[in-house]
Parts: sequence; C-alpha cells; structure tokens
Amino acid sequence: MNDLIKKGLLAMVAAIVGAALLFALAGSYRVYSVWSASKQGQADLARAENSRKVLVEQAKAEKLAAQERADAIRIVGEAASRYPAYRYQEFLGDLGESIRNGHARQIIYIPTEAGLPILEAGRRPQDESKKKLNWRRTQTTP
Repeated sequence: MNDLIKKGLLAMVAAIVGAALLFALAGSYRVYSVWSASKQGQADLARAENSRKVLVEQAKAEKLAAQERADAIRIVGEAASRYPAYRYQEFLGDLGESIRNGHARQIIYIPTEAGLPILEAGRRPQDESKKKLNWRRTQTTP
C-alpha cells in the first residue's frame, strides 16, 4: 500500500504542478500580449515618424529644385533682355542639334520683318479680268 500511496501522492503533486504551470502560462500570455501590443505600437510610431521625415525631406528637395529652376529662368530672362542676340543664338544652337539628331526633317523659311512674318511676300498682282471673275464667283456662291 505504501507504494500505492506514493504513486497517488506523486500523481497529485504532478497534477498540482501541471495546474500551476497552466495558470502561470495563462497569466504570462496576458502579460505577453500587452507587451507585444506595446512593442507593435512603438514600431508603428517609428514607421510613421520615418514616413513623415521622408515626406519632409522630399518637400524640401522639391522646394530647392523649384527655387533653382526659378533662378535659372530668371538668369535666362536677364540674359535675353541684356543681349537680344542671345535668343537667336540659342535658337540656332537648338536647330543645329535637332538637325544632327535627325528630329528636324524639314525646314520652312518664313520671311520676317521686325520679328513679324511677312504674309503677303509671294502674292502677285492680278490682272483686272481675273479680279472681276473672282468677284462674280463670290457673288453667285450662296
């Protein structure tokens, strides 16, 4: 019987230790879930801060690029107003580059005077019989 009591006592101690271990695991799971949620929140906060920093840096870079672009436009404008031949030389350089790259297949020359195209450069005077004929056609056309 002594053996039987020892086995029963051992089984009871094992059951109590097992139950205590089960309660300890259940309690530690709750603590672990709170700790895990806290760490997840910290990770989300760090991601959000990094995203904000990236956006701020991108905005600074875009602002700097816009300022540099505005300065370049201002410099070109000043050069064009100080040196009127600058735009003409720039045009000729771009035209030459387009021809070398094969982008300009056809060049059409338009005669100009004072920067304005001369629209009636090729018009010839018509004789009186053609003028009358054109006048009659315009009168009979509905």
